[in-house]
Amino acid sequence: IYNTAMIRRRVRDPDLTMRYVCVGKVSRTDVAVCFLRGRADAAAVRRLEERLVSLPAKSLTMGHESLAELLISNRWYNPFPKIRYTERPDTAAAQLLEGNILVLCDNSPVAMVLPTSVFDFLQETNDFYLPPLTGTYIRLLRHLIFWATLFLTPLWLMFVQEPELTPAFLRFVLPAETGKIPVLWQLLLVELIIDGLRMASMNTPDMLSNSLSVVGGLILGDFAVGLGWLIPEVIVFMAFVAISNFTQRSYQLGYAFKFLRIGLLLLVRFLGAPGLGLGCVGIALLLLTNRTVDGKHSYLYPLIPFNGRALFSLFVRLKKTTKPKKSVWGKE
Repeated sequence: IYNTAMIRRRVRDPDLTMRYVCVGKVSRTDVAVCFLRGRADAAAVRRLEERLVSLPAKSLTMGHESLAELLISNRWYNPFPKIRYTERPDTAAAQLLEGNILVLCDNSPVAMVLPTSVFDFLQETNDFYLPPLTGTYIRLLRHLIFWATLFLTPLWLMFVQEPELTPAFLRFVLPAETGKIPVLWQLLLVELIIDGLRMASMNTPDMLSNSLSVVGGLILGDFAVGLGWLIPEVIVFMAFVAISNFTQRSYQLGYAFKFLRIGLLLLVRFLGAPGLGLGCVGIALLLLTNRTVDGKHSYLYPLIPFNGRALFSLFVRLKKTTKPKKSVWGKE
């Protein structure tokens, strides 16, 4: 009720519709489907409501996460998230005005945004609180840095294994020594250490979490280099990857890129340069075959199907105009 009220304060249009559905035979959890009539796809709203009513669940013990797992088709091999979450009422209101559908689950502080493409995860509401030029710069930088986290370490591993493929201006990245442990296992080890430090910081008291994470990382890195387990180049590249993951807010998308990055590292290690190309093809296939929650929209929209204006707005922060804005996803 409080979440719907905060949305209503920002969108006072009478076309704003909120329909309640009870999910769970035992818990009888209230779930609200929010949309703006005339902008949201009426057929998609109807399908979503029918699916919520027919969900075979006794209870939603984990709130919105339990509901998301029931809505998403089981494709364990595809790590890309299909639902975007937000705890900001201004973001939720903006999504309604773009023609999206919100799902609010009782006892949960987040709003689920449907449908969602992979490009939507790299958008931030804070971009619109900045001038268009600054917002555009930050948005382009976010895309560049985050996508670099996927290919940086596999490319470097390929250059280490096949120095003849390294361009002349990048030969400085090649290490003088590879250490006592193969470079692949060094990269995988640091991936595990980063996750271990992250889990430790989550269970550390707030007053100590930041300082212990930084100090622990520095001490472990220094000892690992001193013992010959790791080389400095591995720590530098993995530090960039770890920090760059925070350029976007989606925890699930960050881990999706981590799994894909590990897959690329393994392919490069055993197949060399062709393995990197094969991995890129595999990632493209995962994106192409992935669908949104309702199964009716492409996960690569607005690239597929192509919508030039929508694609342009993903990378460029457009100035607010007085012209009415059409629905992003369109109508069937």
